[in-house]
Amino acid sequence: MSIYDDFLVILKDKDEISKNSLLKILKKHAKTLSVFDLMTANGNLLNELKYVQGKFNKDTHEIYTKYFILRIKNVIDDNKQYDGSITKEEISDSLRRLEIYQEEKNNNKFSLIYVIISLYTAYILQEPIHPVGTPFPGSLKVIEDNGIYYCPVKEANLDSPSAVCKMCIAEQLEF
Repeated sequence: MSIYDDFLVILKDKDEISKNSLLKILKKHAKTLSVFDLMTANGNLLNELKYVQGKFNKDTHEIYTKYFILRIKNVIDDNKQYDGSITKEEISDSLRRLEIYQEEKNNNKFSLIYVIISLYTAYILQEPIHPVGTPFPGSLKVIEDNGIYYCPVKEANLDSPSAVCKMCIAEQLEF
C-alpha cells in the first residue's frame, strides 16, 4: 500500500488527522527505505546540484543531506507524542502537491523521502521545509527572526502545483 493509500484510509471518514497518526504513517514508510535507497537519493541530489557553483553547491549539499536524507532516521526514531491535528483539507492539498512531485520524479525512492520529510518537517516539527541557512541565488538564505521563519523564494513558488511552499510555515522574506 502506498503512502497515499494509507492517508486515504485514515481520512475516509474524518475531518482531520492527528499528528500522532501522521507520524505513524510516516514512520511506516520511512522504515521501507534502505541504506542503498538513501545512498541513491544522495547521488540524485549530487546530480541535481552538479551545475551549482562552488561554495553554494557545497553548502546546499550539506544542508540537504543533513535535513533531508539523514532526517529519515529522525522520523524512524521519533517516539514523542504530539498534540494537535491537521485538517483533512490541509493534508489533502499537501498530498496532492506531493503526489504531483512524485509523479514528476517517476515515483522513485528519492521522491518518497521528499514526501516523508516534507510532511514531517511542516506538520510534526513545525519547521520550514528548507532549513534555516539554506542558500538561494543572490546570497539569500532562509532565516529565523524571533521565532518566525522567512524564506526568500516562497511567494515565487506558491503557484507551482508540486511546490511544498504552500505547506511550509516560513513567511516570505522581504528584501
